[in-house]
Amino acid sequence: MTRPGGSPAAVPEGPAAALECTGLVHRFGETVAVDHLDLRIETGEVFGLLGPNGAGKTTTIRVLNTLLPVQEGTVRVFGLDVRRRATDVRRRLGYVPQQLSIEAALTGRQNVMWFARLFDVPRAERATRVDEALDAMDLLAVADRKAGTYSGGMIRRLELAQALVNHPALLVLDEPTVGLDPIAREGVWERVQQMRADYGMTVLLTTHYMDEADELCDVVALMHRGRLRAVGSPAALRADIGPDATLDDVFRRHAGADLAVTEEQKGVRDVRRSRTTARKLG
Repeated sequence: MTRPGGSPAAVPEGPAAALECTGLVHRFGETVAVDHLDLRIETGEVFGLLGPNGAGKTTTIRVLNTLLPVQEGTVRVFGLDVRRRATDVRRRLGYVPQQLSIEAALTGRQNVMWFARLFDVPRAERATRVDEALDAMDLLAVADRKAGTYSGGMIRRLELAQALVNHPALLVLDEPTVGLDPIAREGVWERVQQMRADYGMTVLLTTHYMDEADELCDVVALMHRGRLRAVGSPAALRADIGPDATLDDVFRRHAGADLAVTEEQKGVRDVRRSRTTARKLG
């Protein structure tokens, strides 16, 4: 199967991390969503950012994606300051959000073409890039069908094609398999792993599926109430708990106090958004 041609967007030479946050703080009114976060992701890693709803994961992602401002602290993507060089940062990113980002009334091809224009892919390369991204996700045969007729797994693959059309150096996935059945989940991750193997692309993901994080991630970080509580390889974090521990056990140790609270206390908006996405994916 043909994969998107060329290499990921050029990154600055030298030892710069794919992502580095130092003292990051983000508030919504009086609520501190991200609390003096220090985070480093090395180039080529698959990094999992885990935590309960309301932990600050999506806010962190939206800041590094330039969708929210850097209020305090610094964020650098491949050495580029997000506050000062937002346009250059966006050119190096691919993003699949929690909420669906496809337009059901457009065809699969039109959806990916819209992203190619949004990311300023050169006009002469757009058609080729779009076809390559669709082919990589096994969607070329259905590219001219309206996206509203796609299954849930196909929709997530279409979103990946959108995120890949600019050849990103850093792919950010915010709960990309929420609402999918096990077979569709496996299909999405097979493609992510293949893209990483082909291009050495850095991947940052959030997920509530601990088995996914354990299998896919080189490093995981547990975030709770805006701060990192534990960082390490899945194996190392499990070993800290005990010989038969799972990542679920690690999660409970660092975020267990939140697991028994009511839905309202966890953050109704996050829960509703996840449920809406799951319903739309069928």
